[in-house]
Amino acid sequence: MFGMGFSEILIILVIGIIFLGPDKLPEAMVKIAKFFNMFKKTINEAKESIDQELKIEELKREAQEYKKKLQETTNSVKHSVYMDEFENIKNSTTSVTDLLNDNVKEAVDATKENKDNIKKEEIIEEKKETKIEKTKEDKMTTQENDNV
Repeated sequence: MFGMGFSEILIILVIGIIFLGPDKLPEAMVKIAKFFNMFKKTINEAKESIDQELKIEELKREAQEYKKKLQETTNSVKHSVYMDEFENIKNSTTSVTDLLNDNVKEAVDATKENKDNIKKEEIIEEKKETKIEKTKEDKMTTQENDNV
C-alpha cells in the first residue's frame, strides 16, 4: 500500500499505539480507513469525470464531422437540383429557339417563293407585252403592206 512494506506498516502501528493508546487506536484505524476510502472514491470520481469529459469532447468532434459531411451533402444536392433546373430552362429555351428558327425558315422560304412567283409573273407580263408589241408591229407591217 503506497509502496510501503510490511515492516514500515508495523512501525507506524507501534508509533500509533504509543501515541494513541490501545483504547483510541481502533477508532483511529477506522477513521483512517474511512478517510482512505473517501480519498479513493474522490479520485475515482475525478477519473470518471475526466473520462466523461474526454468522451464528450470526442463526441463533439464526431458530431461536428457529421455536421460538416451533412452540410457538404446538402450543398451537393442543392447544386444538383439547381443544375437540373438550369438544364430544364436550357431545354425549354432550346425548344423555343428551335421553334423560332423553324418559323423564320418558313418565312424565308415563303418570301423566296413569293419572290420567285413575282419574277415569273413579271416574265409572263413581259412576254405578254412583247407579244402585244409584236402583234402591233405585225399589224402595222400588214397595214403598211396593204397601203403599199
